[in-house]
Amino acid sequence: MPIKKFISICIGNIFLSCAFAQSDSSHEVKQIDVFDWAAKFSKHLDFENYDTALKQTERNHFSILPVISYSLQTGMVVGVTGNLALYTTEGAQANISNIISTLAYTQQNQTILIIQPNIWSKGNKYNLVGDIIYLKYPQETYGLGGYTKLSDASKIDYSFIRIYQTVLKQIVPDFFIGMGYNLDAHWNIKETPNSNQQQTDFSKYGLKEQSTSSGISLNILFDNRRNSINPQKGIYGNLVYRNNNTYLGSDNNWQSLIIDFRKYMKFPFSSKNILAFWSYNWLTINGNPPYLDLPSTGWDNYGNTGRGYIQGRFRDKNMIYLESEYRFGITKNGLLGGVLFINTQSFSNWPSNIINNLQPGYGFGLRLKVNKYSNTNAAFDYGFGTGGSRGLFLNLCEMF
Repeated sequence: MPIKKFISICIGNIFLSCAFAQSDSSHEVKQIDVFDWAAKFSKHLDFENYDTALKQTERNHFSILPVISYSLQTGMVVGVTGNLALYTTEGAQANISNIISTLAYTQQNQTILIIQPNIWSKGNKYNLVGDIIYLKYPQETYGLGGYTKLSDASKIDYSFIRIYQTVLKQIVPDFFIGMGYNLDAHWNIKETPNSNQQQTDFSKYGLKEQSTSSGISLNILFDNRRNSINPQKGIYGNLVYRNNNTYLGSDNNWQSLIIDFRKYMKFPFSSKNILAFWSYNWLTINGNPPYLDLPSTGWDNYGNTGRGYIQGRFRDKNMIYLESEYRFGITKNGLLGGVLFINTQSFSNWPSNIINNLQPGYGFGLRLKVNKYSNTNAAFDYGFGTGGSRGLFLNLCEMF
């Protein structure tokens, strides 16, 4: 579909969604997802029995999709992605736990395995957050700072494993303090500069065949969202101080701080449409992280910062990131929705560490309801950045 036509359709959908928001809501429309829709048109699926079966297990829901997609850093992707949503306790204030997993192989000969559990104990007393990733990941890097160009790209190849595990304890309702262990290990690192480069920023900063960052983290969390898969309201605030030390196996001592803040609100207030805000600040407090562990576009835990730019497009010791997104319904039955988003990122400039640049991004997208009970959407977004940067961005769950 031509981009101009797609934009026209999205604009029309915005007006349509506003009309829904202002219309009489006394007659609630039955919500459906892709399985309901498929059952209606299949002789082999019983719509009523399917829906009844889900209701009987409505506190545990599994969503799985084959992955046939494309992204800037991977090219074509084939694989499978899944999301298990479950409640570990009863009551309206219970937080929904979820486990996200992906296994994929890409056109760029990349292997991707991701397992990300976020589990709440009974009564929300404890929150266990994990992040396990294995990558065999040839890609491009563009150097350090916020003024690099696409023509600065050099090719790198490496294997990577990440193991993060955090345990948080509730102090008062929705407020948690905890500790974690963080490991980032890269090996078989190789860089191939392009023909125009005499020496890359990677080699100037310190190119090694392997790197290890191993440290303990202190975590402070406030989260009054009840569904982190697709928040309808609430606030999320997470502060992570990470202290990497050689006695834990780290190559050198360095410390970082991540400040992650998100806010969700209905807009208009009488509608189901959501206005969401995200601030993600990733700072190096002391020392020199390995090049591949530096703050970088799209390298947050869920890989969702910087829509409009290829992963790793900007990189340096400090990153400031802001994003806002408007989420609206397209169909009354909840099957289709849309989003408009705008973001900006700013990086320090090595070796001065001065932040004096802004790199904006913006775009639009569609949402397809995969599971109406866990409110899980498949996200299809198209983003634009500066310098001709643009691309398609896909996800199972909302981007933040």
